[in-house]
Amino acid sequence: MSQASLAPRRGWTRWFRRGPWENGATVLIGLGIVMLTQPFSLDLYSYSFVTILTGTVGFVIVSHFPQ
Repeated sequence: MSQASLAPRRGWTRWFRRGPWENGATVLIGLGIVMLTQPFSLDLYSYSFVTILTGTVGFVIVSHFPQ
């Protein structure tokens, strides 16, 4: 391995790693599904599609981030 690959990550690559952001997008999709299937609040139901769509678009964008 080269020294560059052993060095700690700096700058934007430290904040834009794929793993944590993919987990966040997946949680957002799951939250949207829970909002879609709950029977208590019409407001939560109304925003469920937007939440699922945001999570899906976020997942697609984040899948292009470096490991």
